[in-house]
Amino acid sequence: MTLFQSSAWQDAWWSVWGGTPEFELASHGGGGRSGMYTDEYRFRGVLPIRCLQFVGTNYRRMSTPRTEYNGLGLSGISGVGSSDALEACRQTTWSEAVFRDLIRNAPDHRALLKLASEMRLDVREVANDTAYQVRTDGRFEHYLAGLGRSTRLRFFNRRKVLESLGDITVRNDWSRDPVAFFERLNEFHIERWGTPCFGRDSLLFHRRFLDGIEDEGGAPDLSVLSVSNRPVSVLYNVRFGSCVYNLQSGFLENYHRKLALGSLHLGYAIEQAFREPGNDVFDLLAGQGKNSNYKQHIATDQVELVSLMLVRSPFYKWLYRLKQPR
Repeated sequence: MTLFQSSAWQDAWWSVWGGTPEFELASHGGGGRSGMYTDEYRFRGVLPIRCLQFVGTNYRRMSTPRTEYNGLGLSGISGVGSSDALEACRQTTWSEAVFRDLIRNAPDHRALLKLASEMRLDVREVANDTAYQVRTDGRFEHYLAGLGRSTRLRFFNRRKVLESLGDITVRNDWSRDPVAFFERLNEFHIERWGTPCFGRDSLLFHRRFLDGIEDEGGAPDLSVLSVSNRPVSVLYNVRFGSCVYNLQSGFLENYHRKLALGSLHLGYAIEQAFREPGNDVFDLLAGQGKNSNYKQHIATDQVELVSLMLVRSPFYKWLYRLKQPR
């Protein structure tokens, strides 16, 4: 089970966005599987669509914090018909279903393809992406030696330059001041990207999620890197099970010409994951940096993600076939 199929994540998302007009819950999530709901709307104000999708995602109508590694909880289950979630797919009324960020070729992905074949549904791959992970169950020194020279320099070996600028502290602000942490994360994002990282609803979601994840054994790490008591970088991490998830980051731009503050802070967090017992993976998740795909340079593993659309309506089958390039 990943962080995204925890009851804390699933329930917090639905508590914030589940009241959206025309949302209707089809199955509950948590305990290792994603919930599902239907969203009924008119595409471009004209075409009526009833879309089945995972709790934590929305295909066309809104943007919310990304929910990855979605699935029906089929790991270890043999036979498509043995899952309540798949039965909900069969019994719920929908014209199309969009299943975002499935792990390619995992049991859930294969089961949905089989379901599509059984129900004579059209299948469209509407997106794909790659998530990046660092295996942390070995020795940190071996991991470091396997990195390229410039990568070691950027993420680890320029700490001495940083330390020459003042006293360095790395603290967890979860129990100290989470409100100030998210305010600072937003400030850094506005400076770098021109917009805040989290809006009002997203902030509410993350606070509810963090409050709930502790009850499931999770450990929030709102990491703040400071130089002489001045916060210069923040990392939003959560440990859940044997994995540390890096959900967001932000840092002060143009702080020093030789330093990439966000990279150095990430290096501290990765080393900490190696040093603490019980951590098998530091998960960088999907997505790329502003200027380069830095994750691929520090990752030891990659996970291919795919988003599937299953089309049930005869009209939309015809319409999407017309749109496909020949």
